[in-house]
Amino acid sequence: MLKYETIRQYSETFNNPCLHPLISLVDLNKSGMLKRSRFMMGFYAVILKETRCGDMRYGNNYYDYADGTMVFFAPGQVITHEPEGEWHQPYGKALVFHADMIKGTTLGKQINEYSFFNYKSNEALHLSEKEKATVSICLDNIESEIRQNIDKHSKKLIVANLELLLKYCSRFYDRQFITRENVNHGIVEQFEEILNDFFRNEKHKTDGLPSVSYFADQLHLSSNYFGDLIKKETGKSALDFIHLKLLETAKDRILDTTKSISEIAYELGFKYPQHFSRLFKQKVGVSPLEYRGTN
Repeated sequence: MLKYETIRQYSETFNNPCLHPLISLVDLNKSGMLKRSRFMMGFYAVILKETRCGDMRYGNNYYDYADGTMVFFAPGQVITHEPEGEWHQPYGKALVFHADMIKGTTLGKQINEYSFFNYKSNEALHLSEKEKATVSICLDNIESEIRQNIDKHSKKLIVANLELLLKYCSRFYDRQFITRENVNHGIVEQFEEILNDFFRNEKHKTDGLPSVSYFADQLHLSSNYFGDLIKKETGKSALDFIHLKLLETAKDRILDTTKSISEIAYELGFKYPQHFSRLFKQKVGVSPLEYRGTN
């Protein structure tokens, strides 16, 4: 597996000069022919593909990756560019930046809020022509600052333009969630069906409490993309959905007075009964015992 440890190494691989040790806008078109391979980067990457050029795979799934597409990688992700071993000519642009570039800044504190850095298959950002033009302006502004002589304003201006780019990408993803409403609605319905089956088949007794990542895996989505999709489609988080179904099941069982609250908690997959009681009171407004006594 090829490992890109530094911004310089990545830039020079594609025949680009490295003008700043922590950030670079790499013109992939300048590269010579390269072999497709598995690779990992020790920094963040925002890649804009200008033409169809091979299939990108993360884990076992393929990116929805074509002309006018953006993909985002966080440090440490392993990516497969297929078919492996095939020679190809890279096209597009890659904005790569090290975590140290944004350390101590507002963006550094908020970078985890840009959840698309952890999206995976079929979750790439597809740009309209207008959106592509906006992205190009942001990239040009970042490149212009990188090419300036470094002074006391450089970092603030580079990070400000980088943050602006990511804010636009968040907006464009929101648009994409809306324009793919039919597909997304189908995912919500599948989620509800899998959630119902989980409790109907009493999987909680053997598998414990269901997690957001469990349902994301079932739907072949990343946890971040799945969570964002559910929130935007329904106004509720995926975890809220899971808790609602869990509490519906819990209410039925609490009315069975032959079992203690602790027994019910264990049956529902809780390791500690007090955690169940705390969640129940938080969501329902009364404790499990109080609920039993009033019903």
